[in-house]
This record gives sequence, C-alpha cells and structure tokens, in this order.
Amino acid sequence: MKKFLTFLLLAVLTLSLAACGQTAPKDSNNNTAAGGGSENKLIVVGFSQVGAESDWRTANSQSMKDTFTEANGYKLIFDDAQGKQDNQITAIRNFIQQEVDYIVVAPIGETGWDTVLQEAKDAGIPVIIVDRMIDVAKDDLFYCWVGSDFRKEGDVAVAWMDKELAGKDEVKIVHLQGTIGSSAQIGRTEGLEAGEKAHSNWEIVAQQTGEFTQAKGQEVMESILKQTTDIDVVYCENDNMAFGAIDAIEAAGMKAGVGGDIVVVSFDATNAGLTMTLDQKINYNVECNPLHGPRVAKLIEQIEAGQIPEKLAYVEEKAFDAREMTKEILDARSY
Repeated sequence: MKKFLTFLLLAVLTLSLAACGQTAPKDSNNNTAAGGGSENKLIVVGFSQVGAESDWRTANSQSMKDTFTEANGYKLIFDDAQGKQDNQITAIRNFIQQEVDYIVVAPIGETGWDTVLQEAKDAGIPVIIVDRMIDVAKDDLFYCWVGSDFRKEGDVAVAWMDKELAGKDEVKIVHLQGTIGSSAQIGRTEGLEAGEKAHSNWEIVAQQTGEFTQAKGQEVMESILKQTTDIDVVYCENDNMAFGAIDAIEAAGMKAGVGGDIVVVSFDATNAGLTMTLDQKINYNVECNPLHGPRVAKLIEQIEAGQIPEKLAYVEEKAFDAREMTKEILDARSY
C-alpha cells in the first residue's frame, strides 16, 4: 500500500512539473505570439498618431480608439505626436520599452524611420503603418501598410477638372499643398502637376503649403488673393484648407463653388467637407477614408492566426460632385 501511494504521489508531481513547463504559442517566426498563453490577456497596441490638425485626423484617431478597446480584447496606448516626427520616434521607443504586442504608426513624413523601426524589429514587435507611406531601406522594417492611393486621388480630381474646365482658353490654378513630404501631399501634388503638363492651357499660378489646417489655408489664400484675383481653380489637398480658402475668397468679395468665381477642389470627404459640397461651395471632393481601426484589427487577427497579410492594402474610395450630392448621401456616411 505504501509503495502504491508513493507511486501515485510521484505521478502527480511529474504531471504538475510538465504543466509548468508548457510554452506559450509561437508565431511563424518562432517568437511568442502576441496575446498567447491566456484567453483573457489583452493585446497591447501602441499607436503613434500625427496629431489633430484636421477633421480627417480626428476621425482617424477615433476609429482607432473605438476599435482597440478592452471589450474587443485590446489595450490601446495612444500617443499624439503634435505634428513632430521626433515625438513619434520617441513614442515608438517608449512602446518598445513597454513591450507592447504591436506598434501602429501614422507617419508624419516618409523618411527618417530606418533606425527606430530596426529597433522595433530587433525587439520582435510587428509594426503596422497606416495612412501615409514610409520610405525605408528594407521593406521588412514594417510588417504591412494600409491606406489610400494618394496619387490615384490626385488623378481622379484632375480627370474631373479636365471635363469641368474643357473649352476654357486658360485655367489658372492655385495649389494649397498639405504638409510637405507627407504621402498625401506627394501623391496629390504629383496628380495635379501631371495634369498641368498634360494641358497646355493650365497654369499653376501659386503653390504653397497650408499644412492641412484651416487657419493656414485661409492665411495663404488671403495672401495670394492680395497678389491676384485672376484665379479659376483652387486645388486644396484637404477639406480643412478648403474651408480656409473659401473663407478667404468670400472675405475678398468673391464667390466659391458652383456658379461662382473660383472652382474649389478638395480631398478627404469628411462630414464637414461633404456638407460644404452639398452647399455647393466645394465643387468636387475626393474621398480619403480615415476609418482604419477595423482594418488594422483585421491585420492583427491575421498575424495572430499565423497568417501573412498583404504587404500593401489600398482602401476603396469615392468622389463627390456638388451637382450630384444629396442629403441622403451625406446622412448615409459614417464619418
């Protein structure tokens, strides 16, 4: 009987030791998978946001906050870079120190990321880029990217301008650019400049950054209008700059929009931007969808499942002509 009890005790001890020695699930790189080891463990996501310079950016931030909640199995560490890349680099390094499971970055500019993203890679933390693209020496410094095709957005706007302005002897264009060096600025600028080259009667008479803000857009447009009012189109690389440009045009005693003195082309198609389109103060508004939270969550789900998501994922977007805009279209929008 004593021998049997001794054997039973040894068997229980052996099973207990084996259970303690179990390892956490591994990902495809044989690293411990994020969120592994416990069904109740939250997946920690560090998100570095550009700032809050526009309605689009606010909607983008809210989408991330609404998605990465404890109820959905996440803990979100949100950092507002206030428009400074140095702040974003500091935030990424803080995320690494905090050993987050994933780092998500909406980069201010395209360059200057190699060193800090190498640090994240060395720490075994997948990096997901959203919205603007980055230019790095090695593509494996980030896991994947999701966002808009900004050059395509510019081409869509130019194609509409080509039809709308057909037959005019001269087309003088004021170009309000976004933050210089950002993907949105680069792509939308390339689209317009290609359009100018393709039309001998088009001329960009002024080209200056409005930094994606309403105040700066108004300031720049006011300055341009003091130099010339011989303007056919103002091409604004986001809604907020369009709002500022319209304020400046109206303050100068002119009318913007459909049937007015100056055609207004804008980007983002935020709720406020489409309201101005419905009011026919913006002639044409090209969508840039900010609701990246669910898209990023889907990418994380794929990585957690050991899958390899597509490296680049472009979102589908629309464009809105003021003459075809309705209240029903506006009310159906989610942002």
